[in-house]
Amino acid sequence: MEDIAIMNNVVKIETRSEYTRGELEPAELKPNPFDQFALWFEQAIAAKVVEPNAMSVATAGADQRPLVRTVLLKIYDQRGFVFFTNFESRKARQIAENSNVSLLFPWLALERQVIVCGAAEKISTAESLAYFVTRPRGSQLGAWVSAQSSVITTRSLLEQQWENMKRKFGEGEVPLPSFWGGYRVVPREIEFWQGRPSRLHDRFLYSRQPDGSWNIDRLAP
Repeated sequence: MEDIAIMNNVVKIETRSEYTRGELEPAELKPNPFDQFALWFEQAIAAKVVEPNAMSVATAGADQRPLVRTVLLKIYDQRGFVFFTNFESRKARQIAENSNVSLLFPWLALERQVIVCGAAEKISTAESLAYFVTRPRGSQLGAWVSAQSSVITTRSLLEQQWENMKRKFGEGEVPLPSFWGGYRVVPREIEFWQGRPSRLHDRFLYSRQPDGSWNIDRLAP
């Protein structure tokens, strides 16, 4: 408790760490942010970062009230970053009202983070199906079971629905639900952040230009 101070019912957290694991210089940057992301992602895997593909997704609907949650990145390429969800979930409803989203990859063990800002768009049914068939059977059934983000009274309702779906599909193939699939976040900006000592962090922002090229700026920490 030596790093926590409580005064007048106000909790102050005094924990501090110096970030010394790495640095990021312009000469090291790939011209294309997707290539830079691929390099850092591979390094996160090699460093055995827990759930390196976990990313926070921030959305805000028409009411402008933001909501953030963690999902898993499942596909990325030169077009963007793909995650999967129920199309009737809160995040999907907010995306339908406002396609602008932000992603955050918090690779804390490497003292790094990547921030993506862009627009989310549904991928094709064919792309969703190609991924869906690779999921474990339990995850396939789970997509059918949960009316994601809806209010439920007890867990037993989920378990009952689970058993119902197991009986319904038996040993056959589990089809892709019409209400489930992927979103691709097409980035306008991607920031790469590397922690440095004395809070003088290295930050580089890639911004997509009208001709499709990328401009790179160093940002103050």
